[in-house]
Amino acid sequence: MSAPQNISASHRLLRLSASDNVLVATGQVDAGLAGINGGGVIDVLKPVTLGHKIAARRIEPGEKIIKYGVPIGSATSPIEAGEHVHVHNMKSDYTPTHALTETADGDT
Repeated sequence: MSAPQNISASHRLLRLSASDNVLVATGQVDAGLAGINGGGVIDVLKPVTLGHKIAARRIEPGEKIIKYGVPIGSATSPIEAGEHVHVHNMKSDYTPTHALTETADGDT
C-alpha cells in the first residue's frame, strides 16, 4: 500500500522507544501529515525544527512526558496529538524551565 500523496516521502519523526509518548523531529517538519520512522503518520499542528518533540497522542496535564523510554518532564496543560511539546506546555523534571525559554518557539 502506498502512502497518500500529501505525506512527505521522507520520514521526519522518530519514536526513540516503544513506550514514548513523543516523537522527535529528524529535520525540519512542516505542519500537516508527516511520516514516522518505523511506520505510521501523524498530523503535525505547527512546524518544528530538528530535535524538537511532537506529541504522539493526547497527553493530559500532569502526565509524564516519556522520551527514550523514561520520563523527562510533566505536561503543564493538555497537549494534543501532533502538537509541539516544549517549555510552553511542559516542565522539565531535571532542568529549571526558565533556563530553556530561549528555544520555546523551536527556532534553535
